[in-house]
Amino acid sequence: MGSPKLQTPESGRVASRSNQTVVIFLASLAGLLLEVGYTRVVSYKLWYYYTYLVIGLALLGIGSGGIFVVVVPRLRRAATTSILAGCSLAGAAVIAVGYVIVARIPIDTVRIWLYGSASSYKNFAVLALICFVLFASFVALGIIVSTLLGRARERVGRLYFADLLGAGLGCLCAIPLIVRLGPPEVIMLSALIFALIGLVSLPRRLSLPLGAAVVLVVLLAPLATGLVGLPDVRTEATKGRNDNAAYSAWGPVFRVDVVPVSPNASLLLHDGSLGSAMFKYNGDPKTLGRYRTDPRALPFRTLGPPPDQMLIIGSAAGNEILASRYFGAHHIDAVELNPVTLSLLTDHFADFSGHLGDQPGVALHNADGRNYLARSEKKYNLIWYVAPDSYAVSNAASSGSFVLSESYLYTSQMIEESLKHLTSDGIMVVQFGELNFTKAPNRTARYVMTARKAFEKIGIANPADHMIVAAYITHQSGDLSTIILKRTPIAKSEVDRYTAALPAVPHMVTAYAPGVPPGPGIVPKLISLDRQQANAVAKSYDRQISAVTDDKPFFWHFVGFGTALRHIFTPLDAHNPEDVIGERVLLLLLTVAILFAALFMLAPFFFVRREWRRLPSKGISAVYFAALGLGFMFFEITMIQRLVRFLGYPTYSLTVTLASILVFTGLGALLSQRFAARPGRVAPVLFGVLACLTIFYVYGLDAVTDSLLSRSLGVRVVVTLVLLAPLGLCLGMFMPLGLGLVGALSEHPDEYIAWSWAVNGFFSVIGSVLTTILSMTFGFRRVQLFGLLVYGIAAFALWRLQRVEAVPAAPADADVLVAEPALA
Repeated sequence: MGSPKLQTPESGRVASRSNQTVVIFLASLAGLLLEVGYTRVVSYKLWYYYTYLVIGLALLGIGSGGIFVVVVPRLRRAATTSILAGCSLAGAAVIAVGYVIVARIPIDTVRIWLYGSASSYKNFAVLALICFVLFASFVALGIIVSTLLGRARERVGRLYFADLLGAGLGCLCAIPLIVRLGPPEVIMLSALIFALIGLVSLPRRLSLPLGAAVVLVVLLAPLATGLVGLPDVRTEATKGRNDNAAYSAWGPVFRVDVVPVSPNASLLLHDGSLGSAMFKYNGDPKTLGRYRTDPRALPFRTLGPPPDQMLIIGSAAGNEILASRYFGAHHIDAVELNPVTLSLLTDHFADFSGHLGDQPGVALHNADGRNYLARSEKKYNLIWYVAPDSYAVSNAASSGSFVLSESYLYTSQMIEESLKHLTSDGIMVVQFGELNFTKAPNRTARYVMTARKAFEKIGIANPADHMIVAAYITHQSGDLSTIILKRTPIAKSEVDRYTAALPAVPHMVTAYAPGVPPGPGIVPKLISLDRQQANAVAKSYDRQISAVTDDKPFFWHFVGFGTALRHIFTPLDAHNPEDVIGERVLLLLLTVAILFAALFMLAPFFFVRREWRRLPSKGISAVYFAALGLGFMFFEITMIQRLVRFLGYPTYSLTVTLASILVFTGLGALLSQRFAARPGRVAPVLFGVLACLTIFYVYGLDAVTDSLLSRSLGVRVVVTLVLLAPLGLCLGMFMPLGLGLVGALSEHPDEYIAWSWAVNGFFSVIGSVLTTILSMTFGFRRVQLFGLLVYGIAAFALWRLQRVEAVPAAPADADVLVAEPALA
């Protein structure tokens, strides 16, 4: 998305050129920091799946700012210095006040689905208010960038370079600043930058506004630097409360709150949701006898001799490390993704947790489990996956918190990788919380089907000889399943050890083990039947439990959107909340995105409706810019999601992918000026290049990234930039080519460019949510093929537009460069 060209008699009254360069640089930097900061705050306050809504609302705010510049006469007539000063100071105030509203306003999104109740209306209104505040926080940026680029004339290239440079620096700084200061402070830092822009833009003769600007800077500075504490984020009602937290810290992955529940134990909240537990330990394994009757005993009892080498993926606060110490593991590699969680054991609670990192044979690693395993050359007797919901099954399921989360640790490719790292007698173990294992073992069933696919891929004909599944059934706060997989057939001696261990663990029953009478339910059937029969049983099950792959890694997505839509007006308590709430929320977000985009991007054209009616070929131009909006988001969002596995951290993927696409899309926009005179001829060439790139991304990207998973993060970031560079260059040419063309078709080029920009923005905002829905339904690769198809429609529409006769006396400035903004 870019900014419409502005022509105004006031363009001569501008701030100094150096000031304008600094302003657009700082504004773009602040805007990027604001967006990334809010993705973390919203993920913590609400749930993970609201992150992409932040991207859409940022696009909406920036795009609306550009539209307002064209359709609001007062903005068209105002001097550049007035716009910069006024919008910057107003934007700083809106950001600061907006954070307080977003952070502190209470909300319970689950109650939205209690249709007809006052609570439903109230919480929907609160969600709409949060969305409006997020949208409003980016409007000032849109006005500033649109004004400066629209009035730049011959200096547009230099200003656009400063825009890109600021956005790129914002991408580079976002993660370190979040770790150092925290997302709330990063949001206030963006407000401080806007306030400083307003301060330097104000004429010195205006003493009262100048004094107000100074006061605003003075107030924001200590908030942005952490010298004065900000109001903490109040999580929604379905999340855990952190009022009594002994320690809290933001990290690049999620926020951690340590909440004591007894003198010897604390619960860890991960982004406000129960994540794991931390227990007091005196360093003596003999004091850990409680693990004799714990489900964590099963891997060790089945294995027999204590493992020489074992790997724990998702070691969190050390519960599984303690169990491993008790059962005599000789060497334990404990891998934890979040550095904040790891620091609890090495620093903040090292005395409480017994200095686990210093215990004999224990090695703590801060890494993504998949990347760590790809780098490791070890063979393990035991690889243990600690599922993220094991401690909080009811909490997680009632909120739908995992539904839209990419779960690359539970795909068939990850199981293949794990099996390759086992010794000949080694086992891998995965544990999942279940709401009710007896009636709805959804997670266990899906993992069994995924494991079958992995076994078949490596040539194992009878997966039933390689699996054991047990269930810890409490009939209270949820159950826990234990799945044991082995690369070689499970020996009778191992089954005997497993069955002998069961009586020591209360409430533990066998679902399936080779040579043991199977338990009731679907899980034993999925294991013991042949491939065709198992697939038929899975297909007849009332939930989606097909195998999960890297292309569609949404492990927790058990119900299709068609089913969710059919039941959208049924009160939530009539269904298992695990099955529908996440999908319902995404459909709700799509509705909100459509309403907001229509209100703030299309409705403003009511004020210039006379000029709008006179625009020629609005239909075909709408098709072109709508296709660009959807297609761009199809590529951008899917690349963010696909590169999570390669870069390790979701936030890294968000920032690095955005930075790369931003910079190279901008360079593509600059390069497009060479072809502005023949856009219809260039379009087929661009589409051909995009087709080649799409084929590579669909069929070759994983091979490249998988081969480089073992490289350092710095190398992987550079590789990501190289992989995305040609895509950005190609996509960046379409928008300015189309805008330059439509600007020459009418005697109202400003309004036509703004109209085209509005259509593009409308579908970009919708695309930010729709892409996730389509990815969950069809997979990332198919969505990228959809993106190619949409760009094919755009190329045809551009060819048609070029055949429309241009207005002979079109103003020279109608042939414009329109840049992809910093937050596209």
